[in-house]
Amino acid sequence: MALLDGKVAVVTGAGSGMGRASVQVFAREGAKVVAADVSGAQKDTAAEVGTGVLAVHCDVTRESDVEAMMRAAVEEFGRLDAVCNVAGIGDAAKIADVTMEQYDRVMDIDLRGVLLGTKHAIRTMLECGNGGAIVNWSSIGGLNASPATGVYSAAKAGVVSLTKTAAIEYAAKGIRVNCVCPGYIRTEGMGAALDHFPGAADNTPMRRLGRAEEVAEVAAFLCSDRASFVTAAVIPVDGGRVAVIP
Repeated sequence: MALLDGKVAVVTGAGSGMGRASVQVFAREGAKVVAADVSGAQKDTAAEVGTGVLAVHCDVTRESDVEAMMRAAVEEFGRLDAVCNVAGIGDAAKIADVTMEQYDRVMDIDLRGVLLGTKHAIRTMLECGNGGAIVNWSSIGGLNASPATGVYSAAKAGVVSLTKTAAIEYAAKGIRVNCVCPGYIRTEGMGAALDHFPGAADNTPMRRLGRAEEVAEVAAFLCSDRASFVTAAVIPVDGGRVAVIP
């Protein structure tokens, strides 16, 4: 029996990177999946995985889109058991150089998007009446600081706090809420940038970059019944990087 047999999941940011990997891992483990993205690439992800994956357009900063995404899961597959709020962006600037346009964009996608995804996951799960699990994507940047990541790190720290609050508010309803904090992960968006930053691997105790599917595997466990007593957890998936003194 696969880890997620019989479960229905929603994954945002499904067009690339860790979102795409999450769709692949969840489907492999037996889940029906709504693959959501704003780019259109979610259709490619769904086509690659095949049966049991529904591609949906979703701008995570628009509440109506997020509501429609959750509704699509129930209409297509009859229930909602798991939501992975993966969609996010990064934008580098030192504090004195941050523009309000940068601030708004990062906060809207990285924090507002997770808030809306968590809010409407909870509402839909309560309506379905079968509990559920939510995994939010934070970052090791939400746990520690590094230069030129002030706004990004603030948003990701907000995800940690939001996750813990949601977890304690809805634990008695059978809804578990956890977050993962990826370290340096090779994805389509970050691969080239990390190639020009040798310290990413060198400063990671495992001496390599992470793979998108390695984060997805942790999320799949957290959404499974094997993690039935795990909620409000903040789990680095970083090869040990967050434990290193800068």
